[in-house]
Amino acid sequence: MPILDLSAHFSRYRANERRIHLAAHSHHYWPDITRDAQLTAWDDACRHADEKWGVIFGEVIPAVQRGIARILNLPDPETIAFAPNTHDFVTRLLSALPTGKVPRILTSDGEFHSFARQVARLEEDGLVAVERVAHEPLASFPDRLCEAARAGGHDLIFVSQILFNAGGSCGDLANLANAVPDPSTLVCIDGYHGFMALPTDLSAISERVFYLSGGYKYAMAGENVCFIHCPPGHAPRPRDTGWYAAFGALTERQVGVPYGAKGGRFWGATFDPVGLYRQRAVFAWMDAIGLTIPALHHHALALQERFLEGIRANALADFRAARLITPMSTTRRGHFLTFETAQAGSMHERLLAAGIITDVRADRIRFGFGCYQTAEDIELAVDAVSRALRHPSRFASPA
Repeated sequence: MPILDLSAHFSRYRANERRIHLAAHSHHYWPDITRDAQLTAWDDACRHADEKWGVIFGEVIPAVQRGIARILNLPDPETIAFAPNTHDFVTRLLSALPTGKVPRILTSDGEFHSFARQVARLEEDGLVAVERVAHEPLASFPDRLCEAARAGGHDLIFVSQILFNAGGSCGDLANLANAVPDPSTLVCIDGYHGFMALPTDLSAISERVFYLSGGYKYAMAGENVCFIHCPPGHAPRPRDTGWYAAFGALTERQVGVPYGAKGGRFWGATFDPVGLYRQRAVFAWMDAIGLTIPALHHHALALQERFLEGIRANALADFRAARLITPMSTTRRGHFLTFETAQAGSMHERLLAAGIITDVRADRIRFGFGCYQTAEDIELAVDAVSRALRHPSRFASPA
């Protein structure tokens, strides 16, 4: 597959570039079509007022559900629910764990804060017992995770498809699902760095695993458009529940606490729907130009290789002293490169002073690559990074 040039589809974001953006794994640029989608949301609210929800639930949400189901190869789009953020789904899953005992959770030591912080706080008060599998060494992580899952006795298994602070993978998702011996154990894959980055086929395990992600990153739709796929029969009545979880029965007399069917049981409450309009537009745009997830993945990996070749050719001392966390030998990796070095913070600051956006987590600095970047963009970025790290005093801090 060739390196793509989709820059014309991101003309508004690119026209406003004042810095070199190497953080596509953080705030991904949005394609131009999403601006029109945002205006459509406003126009629908203006035209329909209270009745806009009929349009949202009757047209917008089904279109986004179909788009997600197509990308993940899910058999039933209605197993998908939406929320403003993935933390909503984390707390809803936790609220579905059994009572009368301390629930046992199996996870990794490399999870993002939306999950890691929440379970750590519950763990402080003895409300959950957490077993964390070390994510390094990455090469053996999938096998060690499956081995821990196979031991059984867990109420929830939660792991990232791509580890946010390393770029490595948790391995084959079906292998993990099949390793879990107890059918009552909830299994959740956090796809926040995997959805629309790695080709992902959930068809064989769609009735076994939850899968959550969102539009802020590679889905190119921004905030307020997170989703979860809910396998049938698992966690049928989460205690953390909003009134949308009974949306189909609101006009009827309420008896007890009813729940919607399929993914409906994981809905929360009133939310801002504009992100769903943007996400619908992204899917329609991709269909119109024939853009596929394998093509996006190949493009990002090719840009990574160009970047790394350029950096190595420039023999920068900062990178010679750094360890690339996820090796380039595997294609099952995220769309960012993570380097571990004691100079991570210093590198980040020097690059920022030169107008180059990366991000840093303790002793790890990350460089992200997206579909709006071209091969030429990466060549220019390599040159700018090299100059900034060799001659930091030449650059003034941005206003």
